[in-house]
Amino acid sequence: MKSLGSQQDTDEILRRLHALRPESGRRWGRMTPHQAVCHLSDSYRSALGEMKVEFAGTVLHRTLLKWFALRVPLAWPKGIKTRPEVDQERGGTRPVEFESDIRSLETLVERFARPAQGYTRNTHPLFGQMSEADWLRWGYLHMDHHLRQFGV
Repeated sequence: MKSLGSQQDTDEILRRLHALRPESGRRWGRMTPHQAVCHLSDSYRSALGEMKVEFAGTVLHRTLLKWFALRVPLAWPKGIKTRPEVDQERGGTRPVEFESDIRSLETLVERFARPAQGYTRNTHPLFGQMSEADWLRWGYLHMDHHLRQFGV
């Protein structure tokens, strides 16, 4: 299973990120490529404890859905509503300059994949507490989901 715990998988996802263009056509959803970059950055910031996203999970989210999302080798479903704090049309960070926002996301991915010693991650807004391995798997899958959204 791919994970940001693997340098090879991290390098692969970052190569794909650099293939994303502002004009990349979306296959589903409402986000533009630039909004997706900012959404992913906000999601990593939340996990790193740099921004707050309210917990909205249920026992079903914290157990069955988390296990399924992180361990079953199927693409994540399309069209799931995101939390307003990481929705660029609501409370999320607004896109500014595409290349600069790409560089910021790349830095966040590297920090997320290699956290400082003794670092504890935030609680996931749906899945609750997660192991380090779960976080690294989620970090890969979330970015993969949005890159596939734009055919990258």
